[in-house]
Amino acid sequence: MAKRENIGLSRELRQTENRAEEEAWQTLRLLRKEGWPVRRQHQIGPYIVDFAITKARLVIEVDGGIHREQEVAARDVEREGVLRADGWNVLRVSAQFARHGDHLIEMVRAEIKRCCPLTLHPSPQGERGT
Repeated sequence: MAKRENIGLSRELRQTENRAEEEAWQTLRLLRKEGWPVRRQHQIGPYIVDFAITKARLVIEVDGGIHREQEVAARDVEREGVLRADGWNVLRVSAQFARHGDHLIEMVRAEIKRCCPLTLHPSPQGERGT
């Protein structure tokens, strides 16, 4: 899929997010105040991920029931392998868990701390141009 086509798909996915993704987005946006801008339906290579914190090279995927299906789970494993090989950390959370804002944000903060131990105070300007 060409990058230009993915831009349109990203926009469409943002407009048709499910409830768990929307609730996760409302929670994860709070990380901006801490200098960790979060992008939703963000393109990385040929993939569009649910959420990405590019400064931390962290992908957050919200998995609903369809991700338990064998074919979808196999694609998820392949996709995660490609992302990890490209230097991304991948955090998968269930849709049910994603709807618990306090737990979700603490898990993401812990993952940022684990994967970015030298980045104590990210720039509050955000990540324009990345």
